[in-house]
Amino acid sequence: MAENRMISVEEALDTVLNVAQRLPPVTVSLHEALGKVLAQDITAPDPLPPYPASVKDGYAVLASDGPGEYTVITESRAGNDGVGVTVTPGTVAYVTTGGPIPDGADAVVQVEDTQLIESASVDSKRVRILKQIKQGVDIRPVGCDIAEGDVVLKSGERLGPAEIGLLATVGVLTVKVYPTPTIAVLSTGDELVEPTSEILNRGQVLKLFWSSGALAWWILSLFPLLEKSGRVHFHKVCMKPGKPLTFAEILPGSTENKKANKILAFGLPGNPVSCLVCFHLFVVPAIRHLSGWTNPHLPRVHARLKRSIKTDPIRPEFHRAFVKWEVNNRLGNSGFVAESTGHQMSSRLLSMKSANAFLELPASGNLIPAGSFVVASIISDLSDFAGHGIPTSTQSVNVEQGCMPQEINIESQGSEFRVAILTVSDTVALGSGPDRSGPRAVSVVNSSSQKLGGASVVATAVVPDEALKIKEYLKRWSDVDKMDLILTVGGTGFTPRDVTPEATKELIHKETPGLLHVMMQESLKVTQFAMLSRSAAGIRGSTLIINMPGNPNAVAECMEALLPALKHALKQIRGDKREKHPRHVPHVDAAPVDTWEHSYKAASGDGQEHGCSCSH
Repeated sequence: MAENRMISVEEALDTVLNVAQRLPPVTVSLHEALGKVLAQDITAPDPLPPYPASVKDGYAVLASDGPGEYTVITESRAGNDGVGVTVTPGTVAYVTTGGPIPDGADAVVQVEDTQLIESASVDSKRVRILKQIKQGVDIRPVGCDIAEGDVVLKSGERLGPAEIGLLATVGVLTVKVYPTPTIAVLSTGDELVEPTSEILNRGQVLKLFWSSGALAWWILSLFPLLEKSGRVHFHKVCMKPGKPLTFAEILPGSTENKKANKILAFGLPGNPVSCLVCFHLFVVPAIRHLSGWTNPHLPRVHARLKRSIKTDPIRPEFHRAFVKWEVNNRLGNSGFVAESTGHQMSSRLLSMKSANAFLELPASGNLIPAGSFVVASIISDLSDFAGHGIPTSTQSVNVEQGCMPQEINIESQGSEFRVAILTVSDTVALGSGPDRSGPRAVSVVNSSSQKLGGASVVATAVVPDEALKIKEYLKRWSDVDKMDLILTVGGTGFTPRDVTPEATKELIHKETPGLLHVMMQESLKVTQFAMLSRSAAGIRGSTLIINMPGNPNAVAECMEALLPALKHALKQIRGDKREKHPRHVPHVDAAPVDTWEHSYKAASGDGQEHGCSCSH
């Protein structure tokens, strides 16, 4: 029996992926392997090329012969035409690109540096070599592309056209892959009718047909009575739209090996938009996980809002939007821009029209202003929108593995304080896993904009755990872009690769230990391992830099602890003379407790007791 509670989206997705296990591998031919995920490493059985091969069309020669007229003794084309013939001094062999180099030859003269000599004899061809060349020129040695035994594809890689071509090139004709799951669909409801009639009676709706990649499914509606057939893991998720979502395992009672016959069941909401949102967020990752994907999550990017959006006060919302890549011609900066599809009612299917992303909006009830950055989960291939300014191959942005772009930077759009967030992670930078901490930090800052005096995130980036790259961003954001606040997330632990504090300390002009003290106090309330954090914080020029932990929840906890003082701190760093510390009576001159307490209240100016925001 499932607990009667509403769980978070993160908990629900973790539950789904923990329950869904990769399907057992199967062996298929190359014709069936396209789109599948490899379940084995593939090594090259032979070197490539298997023989010395010509880089260009031309003549295989002995380099020591030099320019002159020579007899053409054979033609060697891609294949084995030239095998068994030896080039001797005074002779050459015609070779095509990729053709084998005959024995004896040690260089190739490209055809543009030769001149064919007309001959009365059809069987006797002669050529004039016009250029002196060195040994080895334009010859690919054996195995220069792939050596025998090299791993050409690794387990976990998806097989696209290029990978299929590579398998064929090295002579591998069958491969072990993870199969795609078999899917059954059940739609319930008296109002549903088959899409065969042009006229619908009042209250009737057509069953919907939806295609996703190579597979097509009928849209699911709520499965009844799942608890009677297995185990229900959850049936309410704190999200908008899509709260009434059920996830269960069905275990056929007639089989001895129940695990092998386990069926995953999703009961999706009846409203069409809620159904589609839940399908993308939960069913698609489950299918990918079953099919062997290394990272089954939807790719995520940071996108700048084109217009302001009001958030729901109770539930996180997955706002349908169209995301495209735009170049700011005046500043020369580029980034993703998100535009809402309009009214977001869950029964309004028009809100899915043209949508290629869900904007992940926190539950706050606040207005997120235009120009703010939000996290967007991508639900369709961005290459479909190449006509809308998506980066070309020379401006590639890695969204396949769920990474944010390597850098996004825009104008502050009128925000009083400009914030930049730097994710420090080898895993995220290499595309081996999604960035969870960076987007969480963006969400916390943007949802706390009012408490921070109108702050908004205007730049984000991802770097590996390398001090030089960390310092490069911190220096540029501080010295050139004049950010008010820089938050780094990750790289503050004890492992050899954790170097964020060292990189930060080399750059800051003034340390701010009080901020670190507050963060540590808050984190220790949650886990004793918080004491292992080595975070640094300080001021460089007019920029405050704070190292945050890599855990997404810890980022939110630390930011919440700092919020009461950050606005005050940022204004002071700017030199705002009106932002002074509350008066503080030195301990050596302090009166008795009751008198001191009265004096401190009076010093605040309004008879109310104020907490001191300075560091002791």
